[in-house]
Amino acid sequence: MKLFKEILKEIKKYDNIIIARHIGADPDALGSQFALKELIQYNFKGKTVHAVGSIASRFRFMGDLEKIEEISTENSLLIVLDTPDKKRIEEIGDLSNYESVIKIDHHPFVEKYGNIEYIEESSSTSQIIFKFALENKLKLTTKIAENIYIGIVGDTDRFLHDYTTNETMRLVSKLLDMTNIDFTKLYEPLYSRPISEVKFEGYIYQNLVLTDNKVAYIKLKEEDIKRFEVDSAAAGNMINDLKFVEEILVWAFFSEDIKNKIIKANIRSRGPVINEIAAKYGGGGHIYASGARLKTWEEVENLLNDLDKEAEKYINK
Repeated sequence: MKLFKEILKEIKKYDNIIIARHIGADPDALGSQFALKELIQYNFKGKTVHAVGSIASRFRFMGDLEKIEEISTENSLLIVLDTPDKKRIEEIGDLSNYESVIKIDHHPFVEKYGNIEYIEESSSTSQIIFKFALENKLKLTTKIAENIYIGIVGDTDRFLHDYTTNETMRLVSKLLDMTNIDFTKLYEPLYSRPISEVKFEGYIYQNLVLTDNKVAYIKLKEEDIKRFEVDSAAAGNMINDLKFVEEILVWAFFSEDIKNKIIKANIRSRGPVINEIAAKYGGGGHIYASGARLKTWEEVENLLNDLDKEAEKYINK
C-alpha cells in the first residue's frame, strides 16, 4: 500500500519521533500508541521514540507515557493516532513545533492536519497498525502483539460491534498465528475493576432517565462520583454495557469533572446516527459511538434534546 510505504519512509528519516493520540485515551488509542512505539524501536535501532499523554490508572498495565514538556520537539516527527481533529489531540502543543506530522486514524474524516494522512474506517487504529507492520514486513514482539490485540478488542468490545468485519477476524487470526500470544490472560487486567465501580454501575442503572423516544441518560455530578470513590472516567468505561437493552436506542452518560471544568459526554446508539450531533458540541467519533466535552449543564440539555429528536426521526422513518 503506497501510503504505508510513505509513512515508513518518513519514520526512517527521523531519529526523534513523538507518538500522540486523543484526550481521554481508551484501549485502542493506547494499544496503537504503545504498539507503534515498540514497533519502531524494535525494528529501527537507535531511534528515540516517545509516547506522550496521560493515562487512567486502570490502563497502566499497558505501558508508561511521557510529558511533552520534558521532550525536545526539535527536528522531530509527530505521529498522531486515533484522532480525527486537532482539538482532540492530547498534549503535543503547536503542530508547527514539529518538522513533519503523520495522522493514522479509523474515524470518519473531520479535518486535515498531517503532512501524510492514512484514514481507514476499520475496527480500530490498532488494526491499522498491524496492517502497517505486515505491509512493511516489520518484526513483532510479544508486547507489540498484546497491545494490538488489546486495542482491537477494546474498540470492538470483544468483537460485538458492527464495524467488526471479516478482515478484522482474519487479521486477529493472523496476529495469533504469528505471535502465539496468550490472549486470554489479557482480559483480566483489561476488564478487572474494584467493587466501588460495580456499586457505581448499579447506581447508574437505578437512576437512568428514559425518554419516550428511547433515549436513556444520567447526569453524574462531582459529588456522585466522589461518593462511590471512582474517577470521572469510570462512567465512560461502562457505556457499552447498555447495548442490548430492548427499550433503549440511544444512551448517554454525562460526568462532571470540576477540576478540568468540563462535563464529559459518552454517547452510544443502536440505530440513530450520533456523531454529527456530538460534532455540533465540539466532540465527534463514530456514527454509533461518540463523545464530547461540554462546559455547562445547559449544553447537556441541548445535546439531549438533539439526541431525542434524532431518535424520534429514526423511530418514525
